Amino acid sequence: MSAYTATVTVRLKRGVLDPEAETTQQALERLGFELDDLRSADRFEVDLDAADADAAAERATEMAERLLANPTIHDYEVEVAEA
Repeated sequence: MSAYTATVTVRLKRGVLDPEAETTQQALERLGFELDDLRSADRFEVDLDAADADAAAERATEMAERLLANPTIHDYEVEVAEA
């Protein structure tokens, strides 16, 4: 077994209202920044032991599907690196 860090990034799907991003985008525009769009995201870093990177990614994907993301409204990405 090796130690890995899986990073799961969860964001709302396009078309789903994102009030946090909308408020932040308005504030940035008031500060003079020009933006086409802004989306908020949650990032989870999970330290785990697994046989290999593929096994670690599989476990992190299962975590995302079962708890970290709601597949109806969220998209997610899983990245794995050796710890």
